[in-house]
Amino acid sequence: MGTSPLSSTMIHPTAVVDPTVRLGQGVEIGPYCVVTGNVELGDRVKLISHVAMAGPAKTTIGADSIVFPFCSIGHISQDLKYAGEPSTLEIGHHTCLREYVTIQPGTAGGIMKTVVGDHCHIMVNAHIAHDCVVGNHVIMSNCATLAGHVTVEDGAIIGGLAAVHQFVRIGKGAMIGGMSGVERDVIPYGSVKGERAFLNGLNIIGLKRRGFTRDEVRVMKDVFEGLFQETGTLSQRVQDVRDQYGHHPKAKEIIDFVCAESSRSFCLPRGKDDE
Repeated sequence: MGTSPLSSTMIHPTAVVDPTVRLGQGVEIGPYCVVTGNVELGDRVKLISHVAMAGPAKTTIGADSIVFPFCSIGHISQDLKYAGEPSTLEIGHHTCLREYVTIQPGTAGGIMKTVVGDHCHIMVNAHIAHDCVVGNHVIMSNCATLAGHVTVEDGAIIGGLAAVHQFVRIGKGAMIGGMSGVERDVIPYGSVKGERAFLNGLNIIGLKRRGFTRDEVRVMKDVFEGLFQETGTLSQRVQDVRDQYGHHPKAKEIIDFVCAESSRSFCLPRGKDDE
């Protein structure tokens, strides 16, 4: 592997790197990678081998991220409405993309950008479609897929072979069970599973791993019960929970998520009527 003049950047002789590509310090580009178009790699980014990155979108990968073989990053969207508009793809720092991951840029039909945050771990054969916004510390297991316009908040985990429908919101710290089909929004810290995913409760293990105290976990359980297990309309239940727990920061995250505008309804516990 040869050393380029760009501050000890290492580019393998078999790699193809367009002169327009911007490289940070200490970047390593391995065998048979092809990097063309409007691409910027941050300091110490490592492309192991056989990685394909291209425009026309502006594609950036933050410092200390690593991309494994046969990933396709920044190529044009599979959305048939895409017409070559100059959209973007932004991938944060310390993010790991394992083999065969595909991530596509935004479109004019969405927010013109796709975003993947910092410290994410995107496993083998996962797919992130156009106009998705993925937060920090998100884990996507093998073959998990996000359709277009999906939002995944910080710390969520998406199990292997799970598929998330377009425009769905996955709340902070939520857990999506393997092989689930998610057609509706998932509340923060919620746990869903099933071919047609239903709300299975709270992600209690995730709460504990995030350092929630026993009292905080109890509050979250009370909020869950108030929203999904009490009688009355959803708006009445939300107001009751807000009156009782609106001062609690973690409870407020769930309340605000439920009250936010969305094109999807919510995953509900099994047996509950759609609301």
